[in-house]
This record gives sequence, structure tokens and C-alpha cells, in this order.
Amino acid sequence: MAKQHVAILGLGIMGSGMASRLLASDFPVTVYNRNPAKAAPFAKAGASVADSPRAAAQRSEVILSMVADDQASRDIWLGESGALNGAAPGSTLIESSTLTVPWIQELAAAAAGKGCNFLDAPVTGTKPHAESGELLFLVGGSASALANAQPVLAVLGRDVIHLGPNGSGALMKLINNFMAAVQAASLAEAVALITAGGLDREKALSILTDGVPGSPMLKRVAARLSSGDFTLNFSLRLMAKDLTYALSEGSRQQLDLQTAAAALRVFKDAIDQGFGEEDLSAVAKSSRELRTRRY
Repeated sequence: MAKQHVAILGLGIMGSGMASRLLASDFPVTVYNRNPAKAAPFAKAGASVADSPRAAAQRSEVILSMVADDQASRDIWLGESGALNGAAPGSTLIESSTLTVPWIQELAAAAAGKGCNFLDAPVTGTKPHAESGELLFLVGGSASALANAQPVLAVLGRDVIHLGPNGSGALMKLINNFMAAVQAASLAEAVALITAGGLDREKALSILTDGVPGSPMLKRVAARLSSGDFTLNFSLRLMAKDLTYALSEGSRQQLDLQTAAAALRVFKDAIDQGFGEEDLSAVAKSSRELRTRRY
């Protein structure tokens, strides 16, 4: 069977990895990015480059968006030049960005109005996982829409978990990210206490990472702190955005997510110190400021 034509909307860290993976697997790919310069390397690799999301969608059976936030997603999908205006009835739309549940539900309704299949399918994983096809897709939507998308998702991910109707994937991703952020923020505060108490930092970190607290996130942040390598895989600023979205969803559900709120304060402090565009693990570098702050 001929491989589906795929549009990738957004060529940031994750979208670029996804587009490269699909091209390496011989899928016909059309890319769109707000900054056209980012699309040039993909043209050399064999992708078609569209000058609008609408034009990209017109060429494609599967249309996947990977952008920063709700506003960027709205800009990609809606309006005269938006992808939804170019998508053919029966095409499959996949929103893989980390977004709010209300926006996902609004977008799903708009897609249904155009006769399109729609999945919210955010991912766990970072840059290397996108490039190697080892993402985990957290999917909300119908079983039939998922079946249509399966050939593409199978190339991009190590697994797909179908969580329920539209909005389910978006909600699970916010829960996943707020818990990861809480762990990273707790390590930043632990490092502040280690330093203030005069403990050997490397010995203390080894106790934490090898013991009960040693989650994958804790180990990742501790390793970055020890090596001093904060190469960007997922920005600290975007993790703060995800915490904000999780808190908004908590409020919508009449829940007070206290640990998420505390973590957001730590991440905002790190942004104020200039670490916002560094990897999220740079939150641990903000520990030197925590000694003089009260929450």
C-alpha cells in the first residue's frame, strides 16, 4: 500500500525530529513552519515546503501539529490560511502539542464540522526520542481515527496508549508534565538545602538518585547538574507553561493542585534568573536563589 502523505506543522525541536523520522522512513512529507528558514533543510532532504498550514493540509492525508501553546495551535489550524481550511473530509488531524483541554475540545468540534478525523495525541519524550521514533503517544479520540493514524504513529513512536475520547490525551499529558516538573522543582530545593547545610553535593545527589526518590526525572536533572550540560531538549519556559495549563485544568475541575502551584513558583524564579530558554533541568541551577526566598 502507498504510504500516507503527511504534513508536519511546526519545526521546533520535536516537529523537526518527527519530520526527519518520517522522511527517513520514506513517507511523502510536507512541512510548514512560521519561520521558512527552518524548513530549508527538510526541502533538501526531500520534503515539500508549504507557505501556509492550509497549503500543507491540502497535500496531505494525515496532518500533525507540534507547536508551543494554545495560541500557536489556534493560529495553525484556524483562519483563512489555517490547516483546517485546507483539510479534505476524511483526512486525519493530529494535535501533538501540550495544550489545554478546552481548546482541544473546541478544535475537535471544528474538525468534526469539516468531516475530518481528529486525535489529540501529545507525547512523552524529548528530542532524541522524536528523532529515533521512541515517543509515547497519549491519545484521545475515536478508535477509527486512531486506526487511520496508526501507520504514521507507529513510525514516530514506541507505543500508543488510547485513553478515551477527545481531551483524554491532553489531560494525561498535563498530569504527566506537572508531576515531572514537581520532581524537578523538589530537586532544586533539595540542592539549596544540601548547599546551605554544607553537605558534599555529589555524594548527596548519589544518595537521592540511587534511593527511593530516584525517579527518571530526578536522575536526569541531577546528571545535568553534575555535568553542567544543559543542552536544550525541552525548554524550562515551556515546562512553566505546562504547569500553568495543569493548574488551569485543576481549577476547571474545582481542584487545588498545591504541589503544581509551588513548582510553578520555582520555575518562574528560574525564568526570572534568565534560565527560561535553557533545558528544563536548568531549574536546578536556580537553587542558589532559593536560600533567600520564602514561599
